[in-house]
Amino acid sequence: MRLLIVSNRLPIVTVEEQGQLQFRESAGGLVSGISAYLDSLRGSSFRGAAAPAGVPGASAPARSRWIGWPGVTVEDPAKQARVTEALAGFDAHPVFLSDRSMDKFYHGFCNKTIWPLFHYFPSYVVCEESLYAHYRCVNRIFCEAVARLVQPDDVVWIHDYHLMLLPQLLRQQKPEATIGFFLHIPFPSFEIFRLLPQTWRAEILEGLLGADLIGFHTYDYAQHFLRSVLRVLGHEHTMGKILLPNHLVQVDTFPMGVDFQKFQAAARRVPGPQDLSGETFKDFKVVLSVDRLDYTKGILNRLQGYELFLERNPQWQKKVVLVLVVVPSRIGVEQYQEIKRQIDAFVGQINGKFGSVGWTPVLYQYRYLPFEPLVSLYASSHVALVTPLRDGMNLVAKEYLASRTDRTGVLIVSEMTGASKELGEAISINPNNVGEIAAALETALVMPEAEQIRRNEIMQDRLQRYDVIRWAQDFLGRLQEVKTEQKRLRARLLRREARRQLLEQFRQAPHSTIFLDYDGTLISFVDDPKAAQPPENLLLLLRTLSQGANTEVVLISGRDKDTMEGWFADLDLSLVAEHGAWIKVKGQPWRLAKPLDNTWKSALLPILQTYADRLPGAFVEEKEYSIAWHYRRADPELASTRVKELVDDLVNFTANIDVQVQQGDKVVEVRCGGIHKGAAALSFLAKEASDFLLAIGDDWTDEDLFRVLPDSAWSIRVGHRHSCAKFNVRSHTEVLELLREISAAQPQECSR
Repeated sequence: MRLLIVSNRLPIVTVEEQGQLQFRESAGGLVSGISAYLDSLRGSSFRGAAAPAGVPGASAPARSRWIGWPGVTVEDPAKQARVTEALAGFDAHPVFLSDRSMDKFYHGFCNKTIWPLFHYFPSYVVCEESLYAHYRCVNRIFCEAVARLVQPDDVVWIHDYHLMLLPQLLRQQKPEATIGFFLHIPFPSFEIFRLLPQTWRAEILEGLLGADLIGFHTYDYAQHFLRSVLRVLGHEHTMGKILLPNHLVQVDTFPMGVDFQKFQAAARRVPGPQDLSGETFKDFKVVLSVDRLDYTKGILNRLQGYELFLERNPQWQKKVVLVLVVVPSRIGVEQYQEIKRQIDAFVGQINGKFGSVGWTPVLYQYRYLPFEPLVSLYASSHVALVTPLRDGMNLVAKEYLASRTDRTGVLIVSEMTGASKELGEAISINPNNVGEIAAALETALVMPEAEQIRRNEIMQDRLQRYDVIRWAQDFLGRLQEVKTEQKRLRARLLRREARRQLLEQFRQAPHSTIFLDYDGTLISFVDDPKAAQPPENLLLLLRTLSQGANTEVVLISGRDKDTMEGWFADLDLSLVAEHGAWIKVKGQPWRLAKPLDNTWKSALLPILQTYADRLPGAFVEEKEYSIAWHYRRADPELASTRVKELVDDLVNFTANIDVQVQQGDKVVEVRCGGIHKGAAALSFLAKEASDFLLAIGDDWTDEDLFRVLPDSAWSIRVGHRHSCAKFNVRSHTEVLELLREISAAQPQECSR
């Protein structure tokens, strides 16, 4: 199999110099992390070879291909072909975009809408329909590129917020594809996410749910996503599993690590510690700050904290230096340029206020640092100051610890980073409180070496165990587990051969009985149960099906008998209402299944109504021998709490009453004891033997029906739920297709 890695940019940047194409390795945590994993499999970066023996995970990919934008606009088809051919040597495949598309997509929607919103800077968010239109368009372009390359056994691993629509787009073209998605930035709380227009947020969530596995750095991000899915799309989850009509989606947490051994090895071989001017740091305690230029990184906050530290601790003046490295990022973005101006001014303010001949409080460099000089700084700094206002993970904190070969050094980390969840022994601060930053610096600079080593040993041991290679292995291994679980679910689907056998048995049977649920089986659910009237095409199908001389059709539903009478009285079929309380054999009047008492309703109705009043959107439906509490239109999160409370109250209240309390699809129902669809079905089966039995339903009430059927019967549950039924179908539309085939299979001489 192959691993197809899909990201906004390729790990190889294409540049054109004097008419010649040049290729350079790209920088960034994603590139270095994935490259380390690929290196662990095949020995050298971007070269396809067999995975070495002993690598954990039997399903490790033998080859890889990286798909993304090459870093340059190429419109000439001949030049595009040359770039594609050259990048193939790096196992990379370019996705070509125009300057306008890249501007509207990357500089536009990605960096002006998603980036600030997901990092909790809503005031910076720009919501323009044209930007989102280009986001859609670019995701479709990526989809076409991936779809052309993907093969049946390939694993597609999509990365980050630029391509959140891609999983679903690809799923539509390649339904059986193995698709993983990882988000490298925070997923915000629902209250922030809902600031997006309704259509956008629904499409983004549906786009992500096209993946088989969706990964996040932290548990909080995963829970925020699951909550948004529930609130926006109405999909509930069980331990991170979301069952959709077409497939199972797993949402899980995979905290990204660093290549620990690479940083350790580099720290051992780098030359002696030097500052950015070439002088040694031997006379100073060094506090290191390394970050991209970004308003999310809290660089101004740490400068304010450092200034406050110097004011509070004059004894540390001329003894400590802050090495501030700011890496250029997203040149041309207005907010970034404003942050740059403020940083420049603040550095000058601190140096002018405290500096003297021989001591510069802040050594400031605005440039990119290559790997080894960066590791040298990590290895020589006494304190690392990592204070983002919001960050998905932040690998700088982990890189600093991995570079400390003697296990000394103190890490100060913002509690707003994903890394803080793993690095509990570091000094944790709230970056919005500059007093906490100043106090943390005071603690860090006087921390005994033995205490530094104690803390760092714990954190380094974990970083060494769960490095970036383990991160990738865990994600891809979990992805294969999800696919295995999907296969188990699909094995129960009514496939072509089983459908052929079903139809053949139906044709040959002298007498057939078909039990059909209504809501969710013959028609989709709606917010208002009264609005689910059968359309003319469904009535026509049921009429045709029930006209077979040797076929008995039984509609067996939880609805009240008056509704069923009003909808289906003109059809030549049998009806069962209130899950079996009322039975109407075709050609006969309604009758009770057994003597029933409904005096309990007067005691329970006030309880149900009280809970409906406490949950806006919920309502009570009273039937003759049952009561239903519906909450499909209610807030799903509040509903989950109210349902638990209601069921507890009802179970306690009805302990000595002959009733049943059952939970269904967005409904809690109380009904008389001993009444269920299984008992109703047995009353039909007892009067006449059937040579062919078929039962189709979609929820827990139909399980009673499936249980009483003989082994020879055909039983089908709608949806991917585990069931007593022998088979599953994906949706009610597949039920209708099957019933049309059954109707067409009726012998002509058996028709009336």
